[in-house]
Amino acid sequence: MANLQMTGILEKMTGKDKDYRYMATSDLLNELNKEGFKADSDLEIKLSNIILQQLDDVAGDVSGLAVKCLAPLVKKVGEPRVVEMTNKLCDNLLNGKDQHRDIASIALKTIIAEITTPSLAQSILISLSPQLIRGITGPGTSTEIKCECLDILCDVLHKFGNLMAADHEMLLNALLSQLSSNQASVRKKTVSCIASLSSSLSDELLAKTTIEVVRNLGSKGTKSELIRTNIQMIGALSRAVGYRFGPHLEDTVPVLINYCTTASENDEELREYSLQALESFLLRCPRDISSYCDEILHLALEYLSYDPNFTDNMEEDTDDENHEEEEDDESANEYTDDEDVSWKVRRAAAKCLAALIVSRPEMLCKLYEEACPKLIDRFKEREENVKMDVFNTFIELLRQTGNVTKGQTDMNELSPRWLLKQEVPKIVKSINRQLREKSIKTKVGAFSVLKELVVVLPDCLADHIGTLIPGIEKALNDKSSTSNLKIEALIFTRLVLASHSPSVFHPYIKDLSSPVLSAVGERYYKVTAEALRVCGELVRVVRPNLEVLDFDFKPYVHPIYNAIMSRLTNQDQDQEVKECAISCMGLAISTFGDNLGAELPACLPVLVDRMGNEITRLTAVKAFAVIAASPLWVDLSCVLEHVIAELTGFLRKANRALRQATLGTLNSLIVAYGDKIGPSAYEVIIVELSTLISDSDLHMTALALELCCTLMADKRSSRNVGSAVRNRVLPQALTLIKSSLLQGQALLALQNFFAALVYSANTSFDALLESLLSSAKPSPQSGGVAKQALYSIAQCVAVLCLAAGDQKCSSTVKMLTDILKDDSTTNSAKQHLALLCLGEIGRRKDLSSHAHIETIIIESFQSPFEEIKSAASYALGNIAVGNLSKYLPFILDQIDNQQKKQYLLLHSLKEVIVRQSVDKAEFQDSSVEKILKLLFNHCESEEEGVRNVVAECLGKIALIEPVKLIPALKVRTTSAAAFTRATVVIAVKYSIVERPEKIDEIIYPEIASFLMLIKDQDRHVRRAAVLALSTFAHNKPNLIKGLLPELLPLLYDQTIVKQELIRTVDLGPFKHIVDDGLELRKAAFECVDTLLDSCLDQVNPSSFIVPYLKSGLDDHYDVKMPCHLILSKLADKCPSAVLAVLDSLVDPLQKTINFKPKQDAVKQEVDRNEDMIRSALRAIASLNRISGGDCSLKFKNLMSEISKSPTLWDKYYSIRNE
Repeated sequence: MANLQMTGILEKMTGKDKDYRYMATSDLLNELNKEGFKADSDLEIKLSNIILQQLDDVAGDVSGLAVKCLAPLVKKVGEPRVVEMTNKLCDNLLNGKDQHRDIASIALKTIIAEITTPSLAQSILISLSPQLIRGITGPGTSTEIKCECLDILCDVLHKFGNLMAADHEMLLNALLSQLSSNQASVRKKTVSCIASLSSSLSDELLAKTTIEVVRNLGSKGTKSELIRTNIQMIGALSRAVGYRFGPHLEDTVPVLINYCTTASENDEELREYSLQALESFLLRCPRDISSYCDEILHLALEYLSYDPNFTDNMEEDTDDENHEEEEDDESANEYTDDEDVSWKVRRAAAKCLAALIVSRPEMLCKLYEEACPKLIDRFKEREENVKMDVFNTFIELLRQTGNVTKGQTDMNELSPRWLLKQEVPKIVKSINRQLREKSIKTKVGAFSVLKELVVVLPDCLADHIGTLIPGIEKALNDKSSTSNLKIEALIFTRLVLASHSPSVFHPYIKDLSSPVLSAVGERYYKVTAEALRVCGELVRVVRPNLEVLDFDFKPYVHPIYNAIMSRLTNQDQDQEVKECAISCMGLAISTFGDNLGAELPACLPVLVDRMGNEITRLTAVKAFAVIAASPLWVDLSCVLEHVIAELTGFLRKANRALRQATLGTLNSLIVAYGDKIGPSAYEVIIVELSTLISDSDLHMTALALELCCTLMADKRSSRNVGSAVRNRVLPQALTLIKSSLLQGQALLALQNFFAALVYSANTSFDALLESLLSSAKPSPQSGGVAKQALYSIAQCVAVLCLAAGDQKCSSTVKMLTDILKDDSTTNSAKQHLALLCLGEIGRRKDLSSHAHIETIIIESFQSPFEEIKSAASYALGNIAVGNLSKYLPFILDQIDNQQKKQYLLLHSLKEVIVRQSVDKAEFQDSSVEKILKLLFNHCESEEEGVRNVVAECLGKIALIEPVKLIPALKVRTTSAAAFTRATVVIAVKYSIVERPEKIDEIIYPEIASFLMLIKDQDRHVRRAAVLALSTFAHNKPNLIKGLLPELLPLLYDQTIVKQELIRTVDLGPFKHIVDDGLELRKAAFECVDTLLDSCLDQVNPSSFIVPYLKSGLDDHYDVKMPCHLILSKLADKCPSAVLAVLDSLVDPLQKTINFKPKQDAVKQEVDRNEDMIRSALRAIASLNRISGGDCSLKFKNLMSEISKSPTLWDKYYSIRNE
């Protein structure tokens, strides 16, 4: 049937009437696009002939449709047909009539775009390439034919360049000869053709190309337009091959810089192309360009203000605040000249400078000295597009400052932030002038700069608020302002209000509030929403606290309230506006509630109404939390009952965020308005609460338990509330306590819950204690209780005892010690728990009134069970914390005399020291001397466990007594014993904590003597130094900044596989290879990962990625994982350095994702390999987010390989959407 139909269509296609032909061709296109279309060999020939014939149809719309038919046809007919069509089209192109040439060219491009199989590509290329080359180099061919052939060849090379390796040299020679053509269009297309070819060329041919181009540039008497083409060629090559151009920089960069400086005055394009090529080098070859960076910086700065036809004496700093808008548009800075293209040079210079800023974090301080003043000065640029580029370059400088100094607060005179702070007055002055310009685009750009400035230096505009207000006012009030400008101005206003202290704004509130409040009434929803967010900040600024201020906020209360209210009551508006209005109203009521008495009955019901709407209920719940937390005790009586009922219902909803917000809001409401809410409501809440307590969502559990404690703490709670808690919540709590996941906030909330149960006297202490202790009993269904659960139970028991008072506490301690005395080795779980409970109680309360408790505990050191031994050492240490003077000498004495129990006793000592260092307590001098002597004796212990405990003890004592310890540790860095050297470095690691401590300034001058042990002969010491460096980088990066230039090369050296550390162990039937350097390499890469977060400006990423990171990506499983993380981080923070070497990173990643474990691999190996593949795909996803990654052919192929493999693609897809 189908073939009959086809025959009919084909007949009509050759008819006289063009409308018939058009309709028939359209029908054919529909047929070809059907899934099930198949053609036999006869039909194939007919189809391909008739479509070729239609291409030359006199009616343009028919031939246009025929081209569309080619795309599905190529996929539906055999290879010989496609080759035949290609040859005919090629012949038409080269030898046909002029009017058929364009359509033949479009048809060929369509066919090339549709070829997917390599075999078909090969068959076509064999006949197509020579013909195209003939068309390009043939002596008599016209320019038009040459250009069409170059266009098609460019497509072919882009798609199949690597299939044509055999013809590369021939193609290259043909194309290079065209670079010196007299026709500009031919030269331009040749440049893109060679660029497409270069990405698949071998290194030798790439070198040949570069040498040829540089030779053309070097030869005397070359015409200036040819010089331009060759310079464009260099830029295009660099953009196409990325980092592979690195080795040729020493030949090209000096030539480009020379041309830039010596070009004749009117040769702007030459300068533009040179600067563009240099920009490309900076972004793509960061490692090889580093020696030229200073030169390029000076060049870019010189040309940033290059404007030979214009003197800016008309624009001297006439910064009179009062000068009105100049009405005559022909003012000085409106100078125009159509011939003047010097702006292109300035634009190229700005982009070149931006590339330098982005790719060279280590040059930041130099950039502040040299580039920053120049950039600020160039804000006055007269060509708007260039001005935008100057703004963007300055924003890059600010962003890079933020990147490099993330998490640093200190402002020493060399830090980039300090240097930026010095420039703020100049920036503001210059930007204010831009905000007075007429152009909208300029003002938007100026606000973007200010926005970025506030993000990087939050409180830098305190002295300049007054001068910025007129600019904001004008942007918001001016009739010509666009929404985009208003949004930018509002976002900036919000950021400024949020990041400065409120009093700074008080003189200007009047000027600031009126434009913002009128913006709330705008029609465009994005402006309204942003204005409402600013209102929220304004509310906070107008009345920062309840004390009486010298600033009177009352005049602003009603205008702000009315503006928000008009938006809050309006139903038909965007969700974003509704949400902003609700949260803003919440803030307004909580801040001005005492001045809005008359208005509350009108606006509170509206908020309650918003709680009933699914879209806005979450925002409304949060708004009530803000109101409830207000110190004004706003009168909610008109809606309170309704609100509580709604909230209680929300606890049943599936939406997690809603349940969380509801728990928080209920808690605040009950604390503030408990007396107005009846006990009956409490009971309902408790029933709903109990279902939320489980270890599957610990955050929710913590909130639910906190709310439960609030309910019990309310003095007016009836007996029923207590019994509801006992019946509903307690069983859940006793199940929760057995969970091995319980920790942090949830565990604290659980402890408070048990304490609250005792305080609300209607619960018996003994029953609670019994139920807690029995929850530790192993049950027949689930076996024993997890170790973590025993610690949780012990902590709850301790809190319970302290809450119940001394008498109950003593009796409990006696009961626990009896369990220990009762020497039945069978019931180990009971003893384990008893020891932990004694430790927890002892830490919180002095137990010295119980005679010989320490000896009873030490008895348990003899137990055959490991966990009981460790519980006993934990208990002993914690009891000592309760009474140092009595128990510390006892522990020290035991360590000296009991060789066998040393490890356990050291653990007890560690408990004491760690608790003291956290609580900032002091030891007596004599005991410190004793402890140190004892610890240093054990530095060289053969057992790693003992050495680690000793190191931790030393590190934590160093926090308490740094003056004594740092010199003592330093002396031992030169000890002959490697273990001692390693132990003191690890001790330093333990002494560097996140919060500021007095040890910081004492250790600062001595850091080098510890960290330089990274050069030690012994690998244990080297690893210790790497771990210490990692801790410094994480907790106190400023202490090591100065040492990094010396340390980094040594650290990178630790990431290399060292053959001398790999040994073979003979296990009889088989040999086993052990790599002793593995732990060290892993630690070194993890250290680099940390440094990228805190010291980005010191790490020169391009010298690290190749060779170090590249070898790490090909290393052992444990090393690959941190390397993938580093790669993701670098892709995010230094994309240019990664792009530059993307090709060389593809192979190791490809190997990793295609690795298949052996057939007989155990489950653990299979799972590890799965994790490995996911980790590699995560890195690949980060690489794929870099813009410009498509210049790497290898990476493109890797992505297409992933998309073709269903298993890999599913994993990749889920990772990408995480």
